[in-house]
Amino acid sequence: MSTIRFKGPKPGAKLQVIGAGLPRTGTNSFCAALEILLDGPCYHSGVQYAAEGAGDEKHIKAMMKASAEYPYNSSTWPSVAKTLHETLDGYVAVADPPLSVLYPELLKLCPDAKVIVTVRDQEPWMRSIAEVIKLSQPKLATFIFWWVPSVRWLPKLAEHMTHLFYTKFGVEMEDRETFITTWNKHIEQLKKTVPEGQLFFFDVKEGWEPLCKALDKTIPDVPFPRLNDAKDMENHFKKLASRGLTR
Repeated sequence: MSTIRFKGPKPGAKLQVIGAGLPRTGTNSFCAALEILLDGPCYHSGVQYAAEGAGDEKHIKAMMKASAEYPYNSSTWPSVAKTLHETLDGYVAVADPPLSVLYPELLKLCPDAKVIVTVRDQEPWMRSIAEVIKLSQPKLATFIFWWVPSVRWLPKLAEHMTHLFYTKFGVEMEDRETFITTWNKHIEQLKKTVPEGQLFFFDVKEGWEPLCKALDKTIPDVPFPRLNDAKDMENHFKKLASRGLTR
């Protein structure tokens, strides 16, 4: 079964975990594990706006706004904060950009949340990111996906997130050198910004134990989720592309 499924909010659920890992670090498996431990839905940005059922496009437009208006000031922050609060209300955790790099702002809204950074070995991570960027063709994507609700805005979101990443890290993610720079600056900023006792690093290969320890939860009697983020997303977008080309 595909993991690219829209997750609706759970009334009364509060944000407990800010997933601050970069893309392709096991964020889908991480979200699935958090949903078991925290008994509520995880807001995985990439899944929410690309999934079937994304509906009125409010999710992707919220992420576009949060990315485009960065860095925030006294004039823009109240509106962005309102958008983030309304979008994330009812979710126990978040993951994936732009939310994963907006952890300082999310901590303003939820100061008691724990910040958990999914990590992996840099070499396979860089290969995976390179594949994503190589396959990104904004003009073609605009044409193919224009008839697909929500997904039609992906090229514009990518443009805004490029702005966000460049503003935060000083580089565009386009080659090995800039991948490493982005990774290192992200980790450095996390360590400087997140209050002591709220920052944790987690490799999904390690399974339940370190994650449960960070959250002070008992290890559940079920296997740790092992989801193939890249393969699922590739298959999902092939289906969306087919739909767009047959309109």
